Amino acid sequence: MPPLESVGSPALWIGFLSFVLIMLALDLGVFHKKAHVVTFKEAAIWSAVWVSLSFVFNGIIFATAGSQAGIEFTTGYLIEKSLSVDNIFVFVVIFGSLGIPPQYQHRVLFWGILTALVLRAIMIFAGIAMLAKFHWLIYVFGGFLVLTGIKLWLQRDKADSPVDSKILQWARRVIPTTSRFDEQRFFTRENGKRVATPLFLALILVEISDVIFAVDSIPAIFAVTNDPFIVFTSNIFAILGLRSLFFMLAGMVDKFRYLKVGLAVVLVFVGVKMLILDLYKIPALISLAVILSILAASIYFSLRASRLDDEAAKRAA
Repeated sequence: MPPLESVGSPALWIGFLSFVLIMLALDLGVFHKKAHVVTFKEAAIWSAVWVSLSFVFNGIIFATAGSQAGIEFTTGYLIEKSLSVDNIFVFVVIFGSLGIPPQYQHRVLFWGILTALVLRAIMIFAGIAMLAKFHWLIYVFGGFLVLTGIKLWLQRDKADSPVDSKILQWARRVIPTTSRFDEQRFFTRENGKRVATPLFLALILVEISDVIFAVDSIPAIFAVTNDPFIVFTSNIFAILGLRSLFFMLAGMVDKFRYLKVGLAVVLVFVGVKMLILDLYKIPALISLAVILSILAASIYFSLRASRLDDEAAKRAA
């Protein structure tokens, strides 16, 4: 289809944006009005809600725009969802290193992801406009994804510590900060001065990490579709469910040791797909099957290795 042609009618755009605003308002104003520790059960329920809503929305796409658009949304959502899981590894390190209490983590993620929604919207529409004007950028994006996938593969066992980053050091020099928490406030007063709490530093790192991950994930979806509506909605649905997924998986990230390997292979696959786009366009259904197989295999072997380790530990005990 032409680069800027879209299945998104004005009604669909208005309906989707209204839905997002209503859900965000309910999230912070009703369901998480008071700071509390998000339990595994609560996180699992919310994760199921977000996934279910994405399937309902996908059904609307199928019904209004046809099977091709529906498959593109499914594939795009799966790519964005799987790549967003990599954020969880970083969030765990950020919260652990800064000592953010569990009951305040949801507030940091809420505002971090709210900012991420705006930044991703800007990046998505800028990318679409650039691809519409400069077709050769598809090869730049493809090559970048291949190199990123290879880098992720080589660094799959490396754990970065955002707390030691130059960005955090710069923030502490520029912004007056305190190590004291004042409930769930980002700023407080200390010795008569307004200072940032560790929650604000965590928020800065969460936002920056999401921008970094977006640089990988947004070009990846252009290998599936260049429809602005599908690119935008699949991204937003993946991000909206990230908070609940974090609280559900935060205590089990060590069990998914091969997930980064799977994500690396996915990035290389979509990168190659972009590089050969003018020679051969891999059908959306085949892309979906390949990506599902890669992710399923990485999760299976991760859980299998974790189970074998547990059994070995029991025998040793």
